[in-house]
Amino acid sequence: LRAGGNNMSEKKYDAKLEQVKGNLKKGFGKVTGDKELETEGLAEKTIAKGKELVSDVKESAEGAIEGVKKALHKDN
Repeated sequence: LRAGGNNMSEKKYDAKLEQVKGNLKKGFGKVTGDKELETEGLAEKTIAKGKELVSDVKESAEGAIEGVKKALHKDN
């Protein structure tokens, strides 16, 4: 699943992994009644989701720039 095997960037892959870890921590905290651990897991998952969204925006912008470059190059 690493970058190169598909279109998922390494940063996006890492963010997904952080989301899973945060979700597991949140779930473990919930099961054990550890509210602090549950809250920490939720925070980590939320931060990781933000990183994924930033990666998505960056990839979209890079794709748009490449599209414009190709269109400009095509006319020359």
